[in-house]
Amino acid sequence: MVVGAVSRSAVQISTDFHKAPLAYTLSALAGLVYGFITYSLVRGGEKARRAALVCCAAELVGVLAVGTWTLVEPSAFPDATVWSDFGMGYLFIPVLLPVTAIFWLNKARKAS
Repeated sequence: MVVGAVSRSAVQISTDFHKAPLAYTLSALAGLVYGFITYSLVRGGEKARRAALVCCAAELVGVLAVGTWTLVEPSAFPDATVWSDFGMGYLFIPVLLPVTAIFWLNKARKAS
C-alpha cells in the first residue's frame, strides 16, 4: 500500500495537480501514514505499537470520512483518492487494513 499510494500520488501531483489537488494530496497523505505504520511495526516496542495504533485509527477515520464524502458529494473529488469509495480502487484494502491492524495490535498488547 505504501508503494502504490505514494507512487500514484507522486505521479498525479507532478503531472495533474491542478485537476484534483484535494484528492491527490489525500492520496499522498495516506501513503505517508501507511509508511509510518509500517516503520512503527518494524521498529517494535510499546511506544511504536501505540503510535501505529493511533495512525491506524486516524487512517480508518480518514477512509470512512472520505469514503462517505465521495458517495454523498462525488463532484468534490474529480479524481479518485486511495480512500475514495472506501478504497474500492484498491480492493477495499484501505478500509480493511486499519481494522485488521487495530485488532492485531490490541491482541499483541494483551498477549505480551
